[in-house]
Amino acid sequence: MRERNFVMVVIGQIISLFGNAILRFALPLYLLNETGSAALFGIVSACAFIPMIILGPIGGIIADRVNKRNIMVVLDFSTAALVLGIILLLGKVNIVVLLFCALFLLYGIQGAYQPAVQASIPLLLSGESIMQGNAVINLVSSFAGLIGPVLGGTLFGFFGIMSILYVSMACFLASAIMEIFIQIPYEKRVSEGNIFSIGFGDLKESFRYMRLEQPLILKFSVLIAAINLILSALMIIGLPVIVTQMLAFDSETANQMYGYAEGVMALGSLCGGMGAGIFAAKMKAGNGYRILFYDALTLIPIGLALLLPLPQMLAYVIIMVSCFVMMFLATLFSVQIMSYLQMIVPTNLLGKVISCAMCIGMCASPLGQAMYGGLFQVLGTNISIVFFVAAIVTAVLSVSMKKSFGKLEELIVRK
Repeated sequence: MRERNFVMVVIGQIISLFGNAILRFALPLYLLNETGSAALFGIVSACAFIPMIILGPIGGIIADRVNKRNIMVVLDFSTAALVLGIILLLGKVNIVVLLFCALFLLYGIQGAYQPAVQASIPLLLSGESIMQGNAVINLVSSFAGLIGPVLGGTLFGFFGIMSILYVSMACFLASAIMEIFIQIPYEKRVSEGNIFSIGFGDLKESFRYMRLEQPLILKFSVLIAAINLILSALMIIGLPVIVTQMLAFDSETANQMYGYAEGVMALGSLCGGMGAGIFAAKMKAGNGYRILFYDALTLIPIGLALLLPLPQMLAYVIIMVSCFVMMFLATLFSVQIMSYLQMIVPTNLLGKVISCAMCIGMCASPLGQAMYGGLFQVLGTNISIVFFVAAIVTAVLSVSMKKSFGKLEELIVRK
């Protein structure tokens, strides 16, 4: 029964994340096309990311106290309503204000949604199946990220933004209706005090656990924050700027090529998730720093492709291959870390501790996106140096964490 419900969670994720993928692909690209400003693109993307950080811990608290199925259903219906609002207001209000508010709400809903999904995995699976379950969820996310941007780029290039909005709204409605029939084990907790005191108490308990009982969780959360600041934010802002503005494609072709680029990254993540699921039993926490080190090296070919006078398509292919390998390794790393953290955290703290760890990990991403948007605006076509510096910093950071990865492996063995 639990495995059947896990399958239903996966199916709901496929539908919902596909709608999310094409929407999160199209809205920022539409803004970049309409304004042509990398700085504005970076600022809006960064600010829109903030509610995901804020609502992540709140979503974790709610996930520990509310039926996780109900959270998924309500949030998918809410996202469908949000898309309907965009459809009705597009062309009637300022485009920057509309897309800022839409992305702000979209990321906020996603921040509250994901803790419910992550916290449901240990309730529906057990033992080594937890890592395989996380790998499946990552596969679903990667598959949606693969198909979403490719189809989104095609729809956006030929039919415009409205086609994206209608398809994504249909996805959220279908996912919400299907999730109504999922059964996730739930035991109502008796709480004293109002919602604010309960929420503050849960957050305090989570950070106390991370700081005093399992400081490795806090340390790895800070590591993920650094990776998001240096590496993830660079690709979020850099890839659309490179493909749509620096490689000199015409506007329609550029949108499609960017869609293919996002698809290649998602394919790399898909393959990385498959690898994590297949080799779950053989992966060791102590080797995690090596994966991160190799991931840093993938930035070097991108920098060279931007620096050297290469033909347009050759530069594009080099960047795509580098992005594929980068996402393959990044997914191996993220599945491994998330699975081990889930294994060492008590079930009654799982939702809020994991969401707090995710919150810390994501908090640097808006700063990085705003920073890179400004850098790209100032540097113009001379942005290759940014990729070389980011590669060096990430590589040094990975090596400095070698002992911490070893301690994590010892802790897993004792568990």
